Amino acid sequence: MQTGAIFPQTEIGSDPVAVRDFAQAAEEMGYQHLLVFDHILGADASKRDQWDRPYQHTDMFHEPFVLFGYLAGVTEKIQMTTGILILPQRQTALVAKQAAAVDVLTRGRLRLGIGIGWNDVEYEALGEDFGNRGQRSSEQIELLRMFWTQDVVNYEGRYHKVSHAGINPPPVQRPIPLWFGGGAPQVVRRLARLGDGWFPQFQPDSEGQEKIGQMKELVKSAGRTPESVGIEGRINYGSGNEDEWNKLAAAWDEAGATHLSVNTMKSGLQGPDEHIEAIRRFKEAITG
Repeated sequence: MQTGAIFPQTEIGSDPVAVRDFAQAAEEMGYQHLLVFDHILGADASKRDQWDRPYQHTDMFHEPFVLFGYLAGVTEKIQMTTGILILPQRQTALVAKQAAAVDVLTRGRLRLGIGIGWNDVEYEALGEDFGNRGQRSSEQIELLRMFWTQDVVNYEGRYHKVSHAGINPPPVQRPIPLWFGGGAPQVVRRLARLGDGWFPQFQPDSEGQEKIGQMKELVKSAGRTPESVGIEGRINYGSGNEDEWNKLAAAWDEAGATHLSVNTMKSGLQGPDEHIEAIRRFKEAITG
């Protein structure tokens, strides 16, 4: 399995030196990808009744494409991954352009994880329809791949129209890999038809392995091979010790995961140095 470090968005702070140091440390330790969460806006929980969401306006999020553009210049080989970018709240042509630019600047090191999100506040502020985000995302995926593989696109769908236009420069990867986040039935069906990989939101226990088996059957029904769809497991650093991490890593491997990432957020760590030490400890534990 490829191993990745989740960029500690909400806890690393705004110092560009700390951002650089974390990415470079992950690369030097042998991590193969850096995974970044995405939120453009956070809601003020005090102005909403019974707010039970994981983030609000006090939580910091670096914008993924801008962050990757910065990290492209201070790293050499670690892959940049969104896990996930909230696609339907963004303009499709702009995402195609931004992703292609990152892929060019990193020499083909972008993997774009996408999802539809849960925060209606962001959709409202960005002028996009929260209610039809799932339907629009299927069309967005089709159009993204057209932008990344064709010099000129001529397209008219239900939600998009492009009249003989294209992006330049094109990405190094044609197309850029698209991985899906989420576990709702409609998301898994969409993944089976269109996705290059999956970020499942569960543990690799018997129930989780059953869900992976169901996904693979849907992939077969879509006329594709299950091996063509990657799976990225996740381990929370604060969930246990070295023995428990190794048990989880082995379980993900048995479940067929191709990638595995560690999340150090919400583990009681203070500052960038502690996050760097945590990913070092995790890497040493699972590689022996």
